Amino acid sequence: MTPATQTIVKPADQVSTAAAVDLAALKTRQKAAWSSGDYAVVGTTLQIVGEELCESLDLRSGQKVLDVAAGNGNVSLAAARRWCDVVSTDYVPSLLERGRARASADGLTFEFKEADAEALPFADGAFDVVVSTFGVMFAPNQEQAAAELLRVCKPGGKIGLANWTPEGLIGQVFKTLGKHLPPPAGAKSPALWGTRERLTDMFGAAAASIAIEPRVFNFCYRSPEHFFEVLKAYYGPILKAFAALDESRQDDLRADLTALFARTNKADDGTMVAPSEYLEVVITKR
Repeated sequence: MTPATQTIVKPADQVSTAAAVDLAALKTRQKAAWSSGDYAVVGTTLQIVGEELCESLDLRSGQKVLDVAAGNGNVSLAAARRWCDVVSTDYVPSLLERGRARASADGLTFEFKEADAEALPFADGAFDVVVSTFGVMFAPNQEQAAAELLRVCKPGGKIGLANWTPEGLIGQVFKTLGKHLPPPAGAKSPALWGTRERLTDMFGAAAASIAIEPRVFNFCYRSPEHFFEVLKAYYGPILKAFAALDESRQDDLRADLTALFARTNKADDGTMVAPSEYLEVVITKR
């Protein structure tokens, strides 16, 4: 190996290491964001998405189902109602507790386990079905998270996802946040999981089929201003964004978000009904 070659290789190694450190730091910040506020206040409103995903997956009683980045358990509850053997996972313990309370209230029994979507503590092929609604898409290392979903799903099993699209309301919320607080260099947008191209890149080689259906969830609130106040108080990424900005920049972010919510609101009676596009994805593993 020539000195010139050595000079080229060493910086590349350093860049790779730096990228890994950045992903670890990003995950730490994200976990702090999702642990703040109370995502369950927003998450509970999304229950219909979990029910519809379970229908599209054609879940059957007795199937082993893993819910990854489950939050307060929307898909876990839907699968348990279909008599599946469910394990609900998240890396935020307080959200698992909210899911456990919901399961108890509904008279449902299933397992809850703290787990990182990028390092799932389960054997290869342990589950018939692996699901995630608006959860795993936020993993900093997207390729690793996708690989873990595939690893724990048995051959011939299914992976079911619901992912916000870049063009939809929540995709635009994150674009707005990025305008005021740019993400770390090299970080991939979570909304990439809401594109056909990215899904094919991550899952295509291991998939017998990938079915993608654009769907819409309607955010129904008292008004656009009410939606803003709920997100600011309870939705970790927005709560943390405001905490990081000074007063004048907070005002700018507030103006941009409330304008976005007003533009997307289709209600004409003073309330808010704002459609947000997402992709419902059913992957059958080879």
